[in-house]
Amino acid sequence: MDKLNILWTTTNKETVTNMISMYSTNALTQSWWKQVNVIVWGGSAKLIAEDVEIQNEIQKMLKVGVSIEACLACSDGYGVTDTLVQLGLDVKYMGEPLTDYIKKGEKILTL
Repeated sequence: MDKLNILWTTTNKETVTNMISMYSTNALTQSWWKQVNVIVWGGSAKLIAEDVEIQNEIQKMLKVGVSIEACLACSDGYGVTDTLVQLGLDVKYMGEPLTDYIKKGEKILTL
C-alpha cells in the first residue's frame, strides 16, 4: 500500500507549517505517496482550534486531498470537537484505527 500516516502530536507551529503541512501537501501533489493521512492527537487538536494560521494550513492540506483524522477523546478533553468537525476533520476515537494501521504495516511518521 502506498500510504503514509503522519501522527501529529506536536504543538510546535513551525513543525506544522514547515514539515507536516508542507510535506503532506507536496507528497500528494508530487505523487510521492498515493495517500497521505494525518492523525491529530493530543495537544495538536487544541492548537488547530485556537490558531487561524494552522486552520489555514489544514484547509490547504484538505484541498489537495490529504485526509485528516482527529482523536475524539483528545478533542473532547480540550473542548474543541465542534471546531475540528467544522474545519472538515474526521473526528473519531483513534486508538483502534491507529492500532490497525500499525498491525497492517502501514508507514507511520510521528511528529
